[in-house]
Amino acid sequence: MSMTHYMELLATNQPWNLLLFMAVPVVLAETVAITELYVLYTRRLEGPARLVNRTASIVGGLYFAGVFVYLLVNAVVPLTSGGAWRGPADVIAVGAYLSGVAPLVGLALVDTRVLAASWSEERRLMLHAALVAVFLVVAHVAMIFGMLDPTLLAGSASEQVMPGMTH
Repeated sequence: MSMTHYMELLATNQPWNLLLFMAVPVVLAETVAITELYVLYTRRLEGPARLVNRTASIVGGLYFAGVFVYLLVNAVVPLTSGGAWRGPADVIAVGAYLSGVAPLVGLALVDTRVLAASWSEERRLMLHAALVAVFLVVAHVAMIFGMLDPTLLAGSASEQVMPGMTH
């Protein structure tokens, strides 16, 4: 069984790739998610929790924009031009991971007031929460498909029978 490029990226150059491509973005995103829940629950739109939330959003968005550009240039373009994708699960895993750039950059833009600057604080908070939710969904899709055998979704159903199993 082979692994997706997503999992290979995380497994290669231990522990650095795991830290740079998984730990840093996830810690920042989870910090945003946890502080977001606190802010939504307490409705304290100012204070230490909101400051941590805002800071993690901005740093996370900028950081992941850099990750996105790096992986687009150094992985996606070469894999695509060389026809080296390992199957549908591979494409879904990498695509979902990289699509996280949209909500993360969106969070940074909301918190720097580049996006939704004229909106009320409550309306911006609703957009912020929605962007956090979108990121959590695409990150989990990436993780789930990233753990699959990349060829699992390829081919006909008869080719997908597990070894030792018969119909």
